Amino acid sequence: MSRKYLIAGNWKMNKTATEAVDLIEEVKSLVGNQSSVQVCVCPSFTSLAKASELVEESQLLLGAQDMNAESSGAFTGEISAEMLRDLYVSFVILGHSERRQFFGETNHSVNKKILAAVENNLKPIYCIGETLEERETEKTLDVVGSQVREGLESFPSQSIENLVLAYEPVWAIGTGKTATDEMAQEVHAYIRKVLTDIFGESSASKIRILYGGSMKPENAAGLLAQEDVDGGLIGGASLTARAFSGIVEAALNA
Repeated sequence: MSRKYLIAGNWKMNKTATEAVDLIEEVKSLVGNQSSVQVCVCPSFTSLAKASELVEESQLLLGAQDMNAESSGAFTGEISAEMLRDLYVSFVILGHSERRQFFGETNHSVNKKILAAVENNLKPIYCIGETLEERETEKTLDVVGSQVREGLESFPSQSIENLVLAYEPVWAIGTGKTATDEMAQEVHAYIRKVLTDIFGESSASKIRILYGGSMKPENAAGLLAQEDVDGGLIGGASLTARAFSGIVEAALNA
């Protein structure tokens, strides 16, 4: 099964709406006209409306960094799936380790968001990964296995091609540390095995598993060469067009 690479840029809480215009325009000029690799930018909520206009005449796709599981109501400060769809958002990052660490999200609460996303024709990028302590005590596979099973409980099989996972070892996010190519492949292969147990081999082979955790142009080629690494969820390197585009180029040449 040939899976098209996806390179998604998670800008986190960076870039004003004005700065977002400049960055998206630069990314468009560098890699916005190719379609061999899917490229997605995920700016902050305040930039989504303008970003939606900017990507319209390019191959770039738009993603959001989070959403609420509820469709509407008295949830001050929250954003619904319908609001995102109205801006032609395609992907939504869910369960990022920073959301888990700072905002108390769990596999079960993220599961509700994932189900709400696919119900509204959004493609969830479901983030999983272990802490340094869990890595050092050899609990990595147990942790990510539980995250996959609990986070994807009741996931509709007919939406399987809209599902994306992102393996982000927490100890490698924003630290400059990166899992070796072999370490990444080991965990990605295990995630694929768990997905096979849940959905069957045919469906599991369609699900893209991205690597996140300090992927940059210098190490992207080796990571993307791994059999079960289907792209990257890019943090810091997505904030400059040249670095982000360098990772896209690595995917194009993989």
